[in-house]
Amino acid sequence: MTDKSRPPWRDVHGVLLLDKPQGMSSNAALQAAKRLFRARKAGHTGSLDPLATGLLPICFGAATRVSAFLLDADKHYQVRICLGRSTTTADVEGEVQETAPVPVLTAERVEAALAAFRGPIQQVPPMYSALKHQGRRLYELARAGQAVERPARPVTIHALSLLELGANSLMLDVRCSKGTYIRSLAEDLARALGTVGHVQTLRRLAAGPYSTTGMLTLADLQTRAEAGQAVLDACLLPVDSAVAAWPAITLDAELAWYLRHGQPVRAPGAPAGGWVRIYAAGGVFLGLGEMDGAGRVAPRRLLPAS
Repeated sequence: MTDKSRPPWRDVHGVLLLDKPQGMSSNAALQAAKRLFRARKAGHTGSLDPLATGLLPICFGAATRVSAFLLDADKHYQVRICLGRSTTTADVEGEVQETAPVPVLTAERVEAALAAFRGPIQQVPPMYSALKHQGRRLYELARAGQAVERPARPVTIHALSLLELGANSLMLDVRCSKGTYIRSLAEDLARALGTVGHVQTLRRLAAGPYSTTGMLTLADLQTRAEAGQAVLDACLLPVDSAVAAWPAITLDAELAWYLRHGQPVRAPGAPAGGWVRIYAAGGVFLGLGEMDGAGRVAPRRLLPAS
């Protein structure tokens, strides 16, 4: 039965910077935002654990065409690591599985340990993750009491610094590549310090081009929704904000027409290679293309014609 008291589902286009609350899955946060916008199509750009808070970019409508590039983007976190106890999930929500004394730590000793984790490293994903093993999610196996061997994967820690040192805890600032598991980093660092540990709190501060600037909570969105859809929609960033650092080219009406019909076109002044943002006259964002090395841009991910 249709709820006639609610506005109909609609086409919404843009990027929302959501401050995901603690205790809510990324998908649940996505669905809550989608309902508030009454948006037909939406997707998030990289899950945060239920424990984690902070930046969760949500792509509505045409913005889903560029969401993959946010999945591949670098991330920025602040994490508090509790030392002396490891858990089944590598965070505070799991059951304690091991305890160990915490040695007396100094900033110098922690810094020496951190140095080994900067740059390209090999990291073993945690059992409680969404990666698949023989068609099943690892977290499904973990909940069933099964543990399987996980091959180490290459990730890059671009920056890693100590913000706060307690008797049994560390607060770190982490800037890392896609695919980095902060829970694995916490466990590995604790072992390097001669003890065990788990993530106590985790907050994401940046993903690709986006930071906490302009980030809104679900409560903020509810207030805006009550003020009207125009007020709510005003918080969305344009679709091309996700790739704002990419080179841009502008096509005249004739070239834009051919491009929209799947044909590569010559783009004067374009870079020799790589991906580019494509605009029509008047600054209308057409989508993304790739240079072929011969001065032509081929359409790759175009937005629907309005």
